[in-house]
Amino acid sequence: MNKIDELTPKKIVEKLDNYIIGQKEAKKQVAIALRNRIRRLALQEDVRRDVIPKNILMIGSTGVGKTEIARRLAEVANAPFVKVEATRFTEVGYVGKNVESMVRELVDSSVNMVKKEMMEEVKGKAQRLVEERIVEALVPSKKKSKAQPSFMDVMQLFNQSAEYSQNKGYDEKEDENIQRRKEELLEKLRNGELEDLEIEIEVEEQSTPMFAGLGPELEDMGIQFGEMFQNIMPKKKKRRRMKISEARKVLEPIESEKLIDQDKLIQEGISRAENSGIIFIDEIDKVTSKGVSSGPDVSREGVQRDLLPIVEGTTVLTKYGSISTDYILFIAAGAFSEAKPSDLIPELQGRFPIRAELSDLTREDFIRILTQPKNAILKQYQYLLETDGVRIEFTEDGVERMADIAFELNEKVENIGARRLYTVVEKVLEEVSFEAPASGEWELKIDSSYVDLRLGKVYGDEDLREYIL
Repeated sequence: MNKIDELTPKKIVEKLDNYIIGQKEAKKQVAIALRNRIRRLALQEDVRRDVIPKNILMIGSTGVGKTEIARRLAEVANAPFVKVEATRFTEVGYVGKNVESMVRELVDSSVNMVKKEMMEEVKGKAQRLVEERIVEALVPSKKKSKAQPSFMDVMQLFNQSAEYSQNKGYDEKEDENIQRRKEELLEKLRNGELEDLEIEIEVEEQSTPMFAGLGPELEDMGIQFGEMFQNIMPKKKKRRRMKISEARKVLEPIESEKLIDQDKLIQEGISRAENSGIIFIDEIDKVTSKGVSSGPDVSREGVQRDLLPIVEGTTVLTKYGSISTDYILFIAAGAFSEAKPSDLIPELQGRFPIRAELSDLTREDFIRILTQPKNAILKQYQYLLETDGVRIEFTEDGVERMADIAFELNEKVENIGARRLYTVVEKVLEEVSFEAPASGEWELKIDSSYVDLRLGKVYGDEDLREYIL
């Protein structure tokens, strides 16, 4: 059984629980959607063609975990993932990104993911080639001329044959000395004795894309031409001086890329994007027109109509070749505070049959978000300050007080979900972060009284808290 086949819906939810607090229903629905993709790949080819993914529409206010659920889902499945905002796209004829660019970004992400995996497979061989290049830079081999001998050179060979015989033994001895020196340096290199030694190496210069800075639409059209000209034109090389430790980092990806089968890389990248790719379209509610036909809303319904063929299934041309969007999983999300899902055009609504409604976060959710996830906010600050010799301890009442303040601010000012916690915690630790590092190590206990000391004045003033918190 493959690793991906072991991802049952329950296991997927367990993995999501490590990073996302609450939202059980939403996690359950995305887990089922992911499992159905795995089930589809196990079907016979004739049946598999007819099974299309059920796209998901997430509905919930900002900061409740919509983006994080989609991002972590892709991470669990090791799937190519792209996040885009619907507001960055415009109807054809207006200034803005073309909707097809999201598919191109997904393919780029997929190819880079496969490339990273393939480079990891050849890492050992690449490291040996890098060592050979470094040793060659330290002790260059005798360069042999590749030019064809002239007629006069051939005539002179008769006169020089005696001299050649005498020097041959010397040349062979010199070659042996160079080889022995190289072997000695290679051993020292592998033992890490030469890392700070400076060498001069030849590397290819990174060329600037031909259509960069000329606008998104021209860049999209010109991407194929840019790639073509880069392949035709000879690549410029530049000699750079650097330490051996730095040279390893520069040369290893270059040598790894030479060992990769490029055709296999592109084929696998496109296949993975088509069958496992996830595109997350955020702010989908911002392109609802609500019946307005002029002014700033003029192109919103047009964006939805441009999105429709991509979500339904079409073929998009990319720099790696054509890609079908039939089996890409689309997850759309929006707060829908002013609009409703029914304000989307009917055709697009039908392409997002699964509706996942995310609930607002409670005070208890805030307490758990601060402490429980693997990437919990308080853990991050503890690790950061520990690098400066400051040990922070958060007491239970201190955590509860920060959660209370964040929850109340969301109620009274503006509900921005878990993002409010970052503002509160940052303000509480502002003075500590500024004072560190101090002479010697020190400890600090953050309890409710300390939280009130740091936030009391700001939190109590209605005008101040709207600007600062």
